[in-house]
Amino acid sequence: MERIGSEMNLNARDIVSKFAEKGLNIHPDAVEILEELKGGNIDHLIEYISRSHDGIIVTPEYVKNLIGKYKTIESKPQMEISEKFEIKVERDITGNSSCEGGIEDFVFHFNSRFEKLSKILKRRVKSIPIASLTRIRPNEAEIIGLVCGVRETSSGNYLIELEDKTGRINVIATGKLREVASELLGDEVIAVSGILKGKNLIANRIIFPDIPQNGKRPNKDFAIVFISDIHFGSNAFLEDSWNVFIRWLNGEVGNEYMRELAEKVKCVLVAGDVVDGVGIYPDQDKELRIIDIYGQYEEAAEHLESIPKRIKIVLSPGNHDAVRQAEPQPSLPNEFASLFPKNVIHVGNPAWVDVSGIKVLIYHGRSFDDIILKIPRLDYSNPIGAIEEILKRRHLVPIYGGRSPLAPEKDDMLVIDEIPDVIHTGHIHTYGAKFYRGVLAINSSAWQAQTEFQKKVNLNPMPGNVPVYGPNGKIHRLRFYKGS
Repeated sequence: MERIGSEMNLNARDIVSKFAEKGLNIHPDAVEILEELKGGNIDHLIEYISRSHDGIIVTPEYVKNLIGKYKTIESKPQMEISEKFEIKVERDITGNSSCEGGIEDFVFHFNSRFEKLSKILKRRVKSIPIASLTRIRPNEAEIIGLVCGVRETSSGNYLIELEDKTGRINVIATGKLREVASELLGDEVIAVSGILKGKNLIANRIIFPDIPQNGKRPNKDFAIVFISDIHFGSNAFLEDSWNVFIRWLNGEVGNEYMRELAEKVKCVLVAGDVVDGVGIYPDQDKELRIIDIYGQYEEAAEHLESIPKRIKIVLSPGNHDAVRQAEPQPSLPNEFASLFPKNVIHVGNPAWVDVSGIKVLIYHGRSFDDIILKIPRLDYSNPIGAIEEILKRRHLVPIYGGRSPLAPEKDDMLVIDEIPDVIHTGHIHTYGAKFYRGVLAINSSAWQAQTEFQKKVNLNPMPGNVPVYGPNGKIHRLRFYKGS
């Protein structure tokens, strides 16, 4: 077998894991081919294969073909050196809110949602307006619509009511499409192809806006740390674990490799729930160490002051923070923001942030409560499943009227109309990091032990787990809590 690089081999388990991180399955014979190749540069070959592959299973024939095309395998790709580290807040709702909560606002909001998502779907289907179906009466047709309702019929099929600006139609999902229909969340935009029978469209395909397979991944010379749900002020705040984390950022703990990684950290991204808040849930006062919201933010600012000033901190709020509960949320008001050190950049929720060439979508993740409740195969222990659902639907809050309050802004800023390099969420206090179609999906755990309220709602946190996106695109999972 052709020799590549040095004498080190990757074993089969490593190879399968690396492809799984990129959302791909690999045939056992293809694993054997890669396993026989020697050298550290196998990582780059796997990256090359993943970027080029647009299917689900990587076959041995495909691997053999790609090895032949991989002309630069002997020379390691040169890392992109950042001449100047910069953070740019590309967009959030801060200072741009125009909603008053009237009926007209909701009309504008859902029109905006429909226009943005149908624009994405029109690249994949040749749709016609729903009202034209009765006039043209085609044998087969493709339509795009907003889901108004879904219900199971007496025959075991599913009836989906779809609406566009011209009218409504009932879509019947049979066979394998019944499972897809049963997981529709409502108020999402989908495309359907099918056969027109009477006044109904019998679906043969349901198409989501979904993100395409991402291309080249950023390969920088710095590291980004992702955290969320710190909950300063809670009596369950894990101060000892937090202090070890701060000492690591300051290069005071860890082996040589870990200290070197800490030196490369340029940015800490916080995805909401900086403090525990006041009156967020029943009897919360019994679980507070600091009962005053201003005092909670004073403590938060004091703790963040201990992070090295060379590190930028991007701070986005969550449902426990002192901003409006309805999403999208603006950044913290100046009354609290002014308490924090100068290296803190305050953004809203969600926020699109360019971290020196890495496009990050920060979203706290409150809609996960509704998504997990609606889709039985999902649970709080696997946050990546919920992240994949919002990426598939290209919307951060695809369910209206659930546990996630919605501010009906005229421009629906909750649509994922661009493809991020990284999506960073929190809220459910569990850890997850995985590539979905080339996008790194991260849920960054918490710094709070299980509260009595969390016990009641069956939420088992995994605190003190910190994902770090390091040089060469490597993902590290650091544990700062002994029980994790």
